[in-house]
Amino acid sequence: MPVRARPVSLVAALLGALLVLVACGGGSGGSGGTPAAAPAPAATPPSPAPGPGRTLTVVATTNVWGSVASAIAGPGVEVRSIIQDPASDPHSYESTPADAAALANADLVVVNGGGYDDWVEQILAADPALQSRTIEAFALRGDQAQENEHVWFDPTAVKGVVSQVAERLAAVEPAQAAALRERATAFAGRVDEQAARLASIGQARPGARVLASEPIAQYLLTTAGVADATPPAFSEAIENETDPPAATLAETNQLVASRGVDALVFNPQTETPITTQLRDAATGAGVPVVNVTETLPAGQDYLTWLDATRAELARALGAPA
Repeated sequence: MPVRARPVSLVAALLGALLVLVACGGGSGGSGGTPAAAPAPAATPPSPAPGPGRTLTVVATTNVWGSVASAIAGPGVEVRSIIQDPASDPHSYESTPADAAALANADLVVVNGGGYDDWVEQILAADPALQSRTIEAFALRGDQAQENEHVWFDPTAVKGVVSQVAERLAAVEPAQAAALRERATAFAGRVDEQAARLASIGQARPGARVLASEPIAQYLLTTAGVADATPPAFSEAIENETDPPAATLAETNQLVASRGVDALVFNPQTETPITTQLRDAATGAGVPVVNVTETLPAGQDYLTWLDATRAELARALGAPA
């Protein structure tokens, strides 16, 4: 029997139904008969810390420690120093939210410690994970009984920071371990050379005595073998930002007026009316004034700054520079 042809209307209806089924089975994203886009792939879970070759970041509280860290870290590591202004007093620095964010995101943090940069200690106290990525210079000082916080002039503390920077970064980037340790060894050798040159000052001028507007250079003077003749009550008052007792101030001024000291070590970043008067009195009495700062001047790294400070002290005391 010949096959009967289907009516055209029925064929059209079947084709229409087929198209509707195809459209419905193509996904939920289509509309108006437009084929739907392919479904989006499943979200990728967050990746762990970036792998080898990423840019490491080191954050230091001052540019002194930033310079030290940068010399060891080498190329490919971003080093940021929070306090850089050579004209301001780092003791009075107030941190910002941007500082806290930079510290939180750093692979390594270098702080002075000892109450010097206490603003960062508050940030560290709130973040145990950040504490584990932090190097404190004060904890590495040679004389643990010494409470002076200006440890960037202590060769033992500086070399301790150098060693820890190299080892901490080597643990993150093992491929750079040899280069990091090589730079650390070379830098530590330069620190030893500066310490030896400082010691030659006391050898050339035995019995030399200096007065200090504040105890910023205590480690420097100890290494140089130069006596600090500053009355302790004067140093304590200046450190605590109070006025020295009248008798202590008179004793200090007399040391200058009588030229009972060979030089005045002056910190221009913590000037007060009392220390400014002391500097002026020293200049008037012919006592050399040695400026010693707490942060690096523009264009100088740690070693050139240390050498310039050493040379100025030597010249003031009449020793070979």
